[in-house]
Amino acid sequence: MKTTAIIPARYASTRFPGKPLATIGGRPMVVATWERVAAAGLDRVVVATDDDRIEAACRQWGAEVVRTRADHVSGTDRVAEAADLLGINDGLIINVQGDEPFIEPDAVRQLADFMQRGQWPIGTLACRIRRIEELKDPNVVKVVFGESHQALYFSRAAIPFARGVVPGEWLQVSAYYKHIGTYAFQAKVLQEVARLPKGKLETAESLEQLRWLAHDYRIGVLITEKETIGIDTPEDLERLSGRLGAGQVG
Repeated sequence: MKTTAIIPARYASTRFPGKPLATIGGRPMVVATWERVAAAGLDRVVVATDDDRIEAACRQWGAEVVRTRADHVSGTDRVAEAADLLGINDGLIINVQGDEPFIEPDAVRQLADFMQRGQWPIGTLACRIRRIEELKDPNVVKVVFGESHQALYFSRAAIPFARGVVPGEWLQVSAYYKHIGTYAFQAKVLQEVARLPKGKLETAESLEQLRWLAHDYRIGVLITEKETIGIDTPEDLERLSGRLGAGQVG
C-alpha cells in the first residue's frame, strides 16, 4: 500500500504571518519539515500550498509542490484537495503540518506501519505527558483511548478527571497522553471526512478530529516516545531555531 505524506502550508497566520518561510537550520521552516518527513522513507512527500512564495522556496530546495485553493479552513481540507489533484484514490495519506521542523522521521514511519495493518480508517500519534504544566495547558490537546487504542475523546481539558486527587498529583495516579497532530488516512476516508459538516463538539473545543468522532469514524492512537515540537509564534522560533542545526530534536 503506497504512502504519501502531504504537508499543508499557508502564508497567512494570525500569530505568525509567513511562518512556513521563517528560517530555521539555514532553510525555510516548511523545507526543514519536508526534509524530516522525507527521511521517513515514504513513497512520496508533497507540500500543498496556495502561495507563490512558498511554492518557489520549496521548488528551490527540490521539494515537490501542489497548488491548492486559498479558502481552506483547515490543513485537512487542503490535504484532501491536494490528494484529489494528485489523483490519489487509494493507499495511505499522512498529514504533517508545515510548522513541524522537529518531527521525528521514525514517528512518521511508525504511523505509516501502524496504518498498513489495515485496521484503522484514521490514525494519529500520542505521547505520555510527564509535566504538570502540559497537563494544565489548554494548548496541549489530550486524548483518551480504549484497550484497543481506539480514540474515545480529545480535549483541551485534562482528561481523565482524577476524582478526589488534587490536580498537582494527577500524574502520579493516572496516565495522561498528549495528542500529536499528525494524521494518517485511508485515501477514500480522507475525502469523506473533508466533506463532513462542522459539529457542536468541534465548535466547542476547536478540534477538527471531534467532527470525525461525532460521525462515528474510528481513530487509532499509536503511542510514541518520539515527541515533536511545533512552532506557533516568533518567540517559539527564536527559542528553538538553534536546535535543528545542532541536531537537538525532541
